[in-house]
Amino acid sequence: MAYRAFVVLLGAALLISHDSLRKLAVIDVPGPKGQRFDYLTIDAEDRYLLSGHLGPGILYVVDMRTNKLVKAIPGFPGITGLEYVPGLHKVYTSNWGEEKIGVVDLRTMSVIKRLPTESKPNGIAYAEPFRKAYVANTLGKAVSVIDVDKDEIVNILRFDSETGTPGYDAVAKRIYVTLRSTNEVAEIDPSTDRVIGRYPVEGCGFDHGMAVDSEHHRAFLLCGQTHNLTVFSLDGHKAIAHFPIPAGADVVKFDPGNGRVYAACSSGAIAIVQEDDPEHFRKIEDFPVQKLVHSLAVDPSTHRVYAPEQEEDGQPAARIVVYEAKDN
Repeated sequence: MAYRAFVVLLGAALLISHDSLRKLAVIDVPGPKGQRFDYLTIDAEDRYLLSGHLGPGILYVVDMRTNKLVKAIPGFPGITGLEYVPGLHKVYTSNWGEEKIGVVDLRTMSVIKRLPTESKPNGIAYAEPFRKAYVANTLGKAVSVIDVDKDEIVNILRFDSETGTPGYDAVAKRIYVTLRSTNEVAEIDPSTDRVIGRYPVEGCGFDHGMAVDSEHHRAFLLCGQTHNLTVFSLDGHKAIAHFPIPAGADVVKFDPGNGRVYAACSSGAIAIVQEDDPEHFRKIEDFPVQKLVHSLAVDPSTHRVYAPEQEEDGQPAARIVVYEAKDN
């Protein structure tokens, strides 16, 4: 009996030691409860968290220093993707419900322009040295290129596949986008907006979400059909690791400060993978969260993780949960 009790206690201790996140705060938001959220992004200059509430079409601006809502800005039908532009205090929004890209001035907290785009605008990536933002239009099988100084679409890149999520390698100075119908990653040169390569991702079916480790030229891909997270070498053009993850993986983020990858899985978990070095990765855990958590954001300066919730134990909710990363 004593030995059995010891084993139970040891198992409990091991379980606790593998909890990689600790809940710090809950930020209630005023939008209708029970409706879907989508992408979030970080404004490191103003210390704002920007969160899109897809269902009611609201953009939330949250002060990350106080975990208080600063502004709920309406008028973003079907808001999905978000990307902040440093220096200009602007955020671009993908408004699926009106097939437009919104331009928001965070100094006035207002929409200053709407750019018609291709079908289902989604994830957005910013190539800062080139002053361009790249918007994946998933159903339009295209990527729209925006001049951030003029707030104009200056190019449209077309593919024979639905586009998933774009990402920017700030060291290689390349834009990458997932081609989820063909299970590939496309490489774009932002200086010319020319597609210079398309690379198959072995072992990954329906690659949608992507995060990029620029320092080591690694992409972390969420594979919806095969239910795995794939580590892809952007310079070697090949998959180098696969990790099983729960169903419903949508958005993935990378924290370069602690080498940690977080994937939001709507079945009720945040899958966490650790990058020990560019060649070695390990799965830490599937951290349990409420169901229907589709997205998250990571603040690289504090290593905090922000995840919006639309339900609590099956009951409608509208809130953003703040987690602190713990060492493992």
